[in-house]
Amino acid sequence: MSAAANPTASNLATSQSRVGTDLSGRLRLATDEPRLVKFALISVSLLFLIVVLFVPLVAIFVEAFRKGLGVYFASFTDRYALSAIWVTFLTAAVCVPLNVIFGLAAAWSIAKFQFRGKSLLISLIDLPFAVSPVISGLVFVLLFGMRGWLGPWLDAHNMPIIFEIPGIILATLFVTFPFVARELIPLMQEQGSDEELAAISLGASGWQTFWRVTLPNVKWALLYGVILCNARAMGEFGAVNVVSANIRGATNTLPLHVEILYNEFNQAAAFAVASLLVLLAFVTLAAKSIVEWRVRRDYKLALEPTKAEDVVQ
Repeated sequence: MSAAANPTASNLATSQSRVGTDLSGRLRLATDEPRLVKFALISVSLLFLIVVLFVPLVAIFVEAFRKGLGVYFASFTDRYALSAIWVTFLTAAVCVPLNVIFGLAAAWSIAKFQFRGKSLLISLIDLPFAVSPVISGLVFVLLFGMRGWLGPWLDAHNMPIIFEIPGIILATLFVTFPFVARELIPLMQEQGSDEELAAISLGASGWQTFWRVTLPNVKWALLYGVILCNARAMGEFGAVNVVSANIRGATNTLPLHVEILYNEFNQAAAFAVASLLVLLAFVTLAAKSIVEWRVRRDYKLALEPTKAEDVVQ
């Protein structure tokens, strides 16, 4: 039977065609903004980045090199600066591996097992994001300070924590431990436990399953979390400022050293040390970009295994 002989079918087809046309037109109008609007949005975004990000970074390097290269490099040979660099890298070297261990353990337990209190554990992991670093530093002072709950006992056993490097490490651990766990938990939850169960059913032990199945599946998320954790550990100011007492040559980190130099009106040295922190931030961003590129490349390789050579190129 033809469409002319069946007016109902013809009207229905015409109506569906009009609906499709109207819908595509609405979608096009909703997604295709006028060129002037696009230009205005991009301009506002670029202007904001230039004023808030680019200009301050340029100002740091201009002030750092204002008195010449000799003064710039002399700022890093000062014994107080060398001590601040040492304390900063030592803190990061201790905190990052501990956060990796905690992050893997927390993510594996939350994603792979069902137990009471899981929601509470997730909330506790997110706690440093909600608490001010200054408040967390004060908590450690109340716990381990001379007038704190454990301070007299620690002092009696000659184990000082507050105003010493252990206090700096504890404060930095508190503000950085969510980073690795928070990168791993969503990924492990999405992956599920099928591969681990298959490995165990084939006779693999728990450690073999972890090293050969779980860890390779989360390696890029783990590295991403490590990068973020390391950046925060090196740049932390609030909590460290409370528990360190700003003792030059002993408990100063790079951010605290910059503050002291600036308060002493030694702007050349202050901006020189600040430029080192900026360079460390650039290294962090470069490592972050490399990880993101590798993740995208692996994802494309997984979707198009026959075009692997083209993707790599």
